[in-house]
Amino acid sequence: MESTAGLVIVAVLAVIALLFLVMRTKLQAFIALLLVSLLVGLAVGMPPGEIITTIEEGMGGTLGFIAVIIGLGAMFGEMLRVSGGAERLAITLMDKFGEKNVSWAMGLTGFIVSIPVFLDVALVILIPIIYSLTQKTKKSLLHFGIPLLAGLAVTHSFIPPTPGPISVASIIDADLGWVILFGAIAGLPAMIIGGPIFGKYIGNKIHVEVPDYMMEQVKDVDYDRDLPSFISVVSIITLPLVLILVNTTSDLVLSDDSTLQSVLTFIGHPFVALTAAALLTFYVFGIKRGYKKEEIQQITTKALEPAGIIILVTGAGGVFGEMLISSGIGDILADAMEGMQMPLIVFAFIAATVVRVAQGSATVSMVTAAGLVAPLIESFDVSEPMLGLLVIAIASGATVFSHVNDSGFWLVNRYFGLTEKQTLKTWTVMETIIGFVGFGVALLLSLFV
Repeated sequence: MESTAGLVIVAVLAVIALLFLVMRTKLQAFIALLLVSLLVGLAVGMPPGEIITTIEEGMGGTLGFIAVIIGLGAMFGEMLRVSGGAERLAITLMDKFGEKNVSWAMGLTGFIVSIPVFLDVALVILIPIIYSLTQKTKKSLLHFGIPLLAGLAVTHSFIPPTPGPISVASIIDADLGWVILFGAIAGLPAMIIGGPIFGKYIGNKIHVEVPDYMMEQVKDVDYDRDLPSFISVVSIITLPLVLILVNTTSDLVLSDDSTLQSVLTFIGHPFVALTAAALLTFYVFGIKRGYKKEEIQQITTKALEPAGIIILVTGAGGVFGEMLISSGIGDILADAMEGMQMPLIVFAFIAATVVRVAQGSATVSMVTAAGLVAPLIESFDVSEPMLGLLVIAIASGATVFSHVNDSGFWLVNRYFGLTEKQTLKTWTVMETIIGFVGFGVALLLSLFV
């Protein structure tokens, strides 16, 4: 089946099949992506040997980079969690911002904490502080909770080394320095509008108390317990980001044969930057705080468990993208987009949005959309900065319209004691604001790069 119409039909059926397998049969996304990739190869008449080779290349090419990054990031984040670094950030920022601006402090706390720590874990760590503030001020839980959620959601979607943007960057071969830079530029206004501004508005509309079944959590807040210093927490979280950004900048301003450029490229490579950050975390938040070497080993080993499935799903997304390239479907999609005169960044956002609304998982949405975008990149004149913006566009599309098929929806529903209708009015609207603001900034920046 090599006709244009046939390839288009295969592409459409592939996405439908993927959604069906994930949503209706509840097949694990890793298996679903692999199975659909196999079916695409068979449907377009690829020889069996070529199909297997394509799977190997897609998986290996993706995992060679992403497995290292996500593994290091997971250990780094778990050590920060265990040491109390997240609480230190929240408490210090609340003190600096003052009582009137606590919602801004919570937004910034979420923004920083979610760089190394998974969103759901960060929420569980910090929710007792939100409960305590609600009890103390008698304001709606949403007044403080929405800014925190917005900060967590923005960096979880936009800024490496969180799995989503890392996965997309790996599949479409984007430079992490540009992703970090544009993620911050798009993420800050998204956090501000979706967090403190929307939080104040919705907090006045819907008054929510601490759920009765969560009252024990309020008593667990110990503001006097020994925590790491604020400076050490912020320094170690930002260290790998700064090194990666310096690497990206050095490529622009220094000649390729410069010794300094070679040194900066090495220490600013994500492998080296995150290894340095992880080792510092083990020492500063582990050994210096009295943890035994065996305990640190147990903590960091446990951190790799949730990372494993994300790594595999992303690898399968790389296989899906590689199969679309090898089958010729990517060329057909590129021609169709040129015919419609649709910018690649708009297609990236729409593709991620459709998958997000259909099946719920932000990670699966990002990986699937990246797989659809990857084959198109060769047909367009895409610069390094533009690849970074494509990552943000995909992340934005995978953030909007969170509803009942998204695990994050139910996490917030439970911890905030909301009805389904209230969760749609709060969490869903907040996520949609973040996604559209992020995409709007990325689209605007795309006019200049």
